[in-house]
Amino acid sequence: MTTFLVGSRASALARTQVREYLDPLRTRFAEHTFTHRVILEGGDKDRRSLLSSVSAVSGGSAFSTEQEAALVRGDVDVVIHSLKDLPTANPEGLMLLPPPGREDVRDALCGSTLAGLRRGAKVGTGAPRRIAQLLAVRPDLQVIPIRGNVPPRLQKIKTMGLDAVVLAAAGLRRLGLDDAIGELLPLDLFPPSPGQGALGIQVREDNTAVRNVLGTVGDPAAGAQVRAERALLAELHGGCSVPVGAYAETLPNGALSLFAQVTSLDGRRRVSGTLAGPAGEPERLGAALAEELVDQGARVILDGIRPAASV
Repeated sequence: MTTFLVGSRASALARTQVREYLDPLRTRFAEHTFTHRVILEGGDKDRRSLLSSVSAVSGGSAFSTEQEAALVRGDVDVVIHSLKDLPTANPEGLMLLPPPGREDVRDALCGSTLAGLRRGAKVGTGAPRRIAQLLAVRPDLQVIPIRGNVPPRLQKIKTMGLDAVVLAAAGLRRLGLDDAIGELLPLDLFPPSPGQGALGIQVREDNTAVRNVLGTVGDPAAGAQVRAERALLAELHGGCSVPVGAYAETLPNGALSLFAQVTSLDGRRRVSGTLAGPAGEPERLGAALAEELVDQGARVILDGIRPAASV
């Protein structure tokens, strides 16, 4: 019997994602033991500072640096992330396995619908992408920065007197909070963070025992989708603090279709595009669409907002 040590953040969503991933494994590989370990990240310890400040202190991502360090040291054998929070570049010696399928990729407006929001309504979100996309559609809105785990952010509708908040539908569904969804935002106007809805299964490249077990449960289609999305983000030199939205879908013929959008923080300028290509070359597809967006002016938008994209 082999014991696999599984790391994650401490939030209710992180714990739910661990159960979602491990429950089928425990049934399929009853001869192995899977033990969960909580790893606190800078973004979990500091809930008040800007995420850019937290990342600067940690020397990496506010939501993955400590977990990746634990994985490199061998304190855990695998880390389960929300893939959208994971930087596009793996630390040396680490790699991602295909996710086991994917939840709803869309963003959800909670507390109202877009059409139901009064003029000048207060909408809570701390993500530059969501801020930019909201203002592109409803420039009259007041966007209020908020941070925290999913349930506390929902509570801010009441505690902060907000009209609505924007959250990932995947997190709400995983926590059984579907009833909080007022409207699922359309993908053509609100493309999600690359990788949204998918788990990031991160392991050490040299840990063949873990790879041999966990590598058998990934979904190749979902893996190709998120690889294309993350390749586009990497090519644009972006991260979760810049307003880049992208999602890929598998077509009936097995090919991949990738849509992406870059939006200025004030919502006044958007560039977008769609490209299809072989599912076996997702990184090439992502890079090619990124190049098309750059030709339309995406680089100018991103270079102009990076110093300000710090929430």
